Amino acid sequence: MNIVVNDEARVVNARTLAALIDELGYGDARIATAVDGEFIPGSRRCGLDIVDGMRVEIVAPMQGG
Repeated sequence: MNIVVNDEARVVNARTLAALIDELGYGDARIATAVDGEFIPGSRRCGLDIVDGMRVEIVAPMQGG
């Protein structure tokens, strides 16, 4: 599957957003996700299918002050 993750073209095997997060090594990390500009809550990640050309943004919160 050819997609774009955080502005970087990638070829992935994942079929769902949840599987993509695991494939990219985020596992149980606290992250925010958006697909094609739409925020996707954690509760929807398992049911969201990855399709060719999809744009995915994965953002991890930063600590500090």
